[in-house]
Amino acid sequence: MQTKNKKKAKISTKIIYVFLSLLAVIYLLPLVWVVYVSLKDDKTLFVSPWAMPEKLMFENYSFAWTAGRLGVAALNSALVCGVTLVLCLLIGSMAAFAIGRMRWKLSGVVMTYFLTGMMIPVHCILIPVFTRFSKMHLTNSQVGLILPYLTLSLPITIFIMTGFFQSLPNELFESACIDGCSIYRSFSHIALPLSRTGLFVTGLMTFVANWNELLLAMVFISDDTKKTLPVSLSKFVGPYNTNYSQMFAAIVIAIIPTIVVYCLFSNQIVDGLTAGAVKG
Repeated sequence: MQTKNKKKAKISTKIIYVFLSLLAVIYLLPLVWVVYVSLKDDKTLFVSPWAMPEKLMFENYSFAWTAGRLGVAALNSALVCGVTLVLCLLIGSMAAFAIGRMRWKLSGVVMTYFLTGMMIPVHCILIPVFTRFSKMHLTNSQVGLILPYLTLSLPITIFIMTGFFQSLPNELFESACIDGCSIYRSFSHIALPLSRTGLFVTGLMTFVANWNELLLAMVFISDDTKKTLPVSLSKFVGPYNTNYSQMFAAIVIAIIPTIVVYCLFSNQIVDGLTAGAVKG
């Protein structure tokens, strides 16, 4: 029986590895195709879109960087996403700690209020927010992007961090309270360090979502010097002509930061997702 079970386990393991390998190929193939298409010219692309490039056109990247002003756009995206990320983690973790660890009557109502933000599509609030921001002179500025990005990112951050804070042992906070630790020190010295994996997960989700956001950035920003990276990519698509090779080169440049972030924090992300699955 043991040998049969071992054989079945080995067979199932091989099947899982084969399935995961196929899944990895399915996900990586479009990315690889985008990279080698960015090294072609438009003529070769239309003649043989799936063939390897005969000549590597690295000048597509320099053209995309200069013509699309991707350097300025990347700095704008980094500024908007960085400020949004810091504010979202700070405000979201404090709100989640108040909901998950502090005892007060309206904590459930407040949690429901925040969760309603996850159910409202951005398209429904686009016109009212734009009208209000126009009267407040917040359009065509980074502040006018940071505020809606922060508002849309807070619900999921609060939802995830509340689960992490609720899973922490009560004995830690009780002993800290007996030792004279205030609620602020309990949050900063106990809750936050023990919930770092949750911060990594929510921070990555916030960064990637805001880095790739297009609709709000396109509507709220009209000055070329303040446009973010996704909006700058739209410059390569014209009404009569589209520079596909240069556009793919710009896309490769735009996705490099997210790939770097995933590679640097992959272990923390996996730990956070695993911890969230066990605690949930």
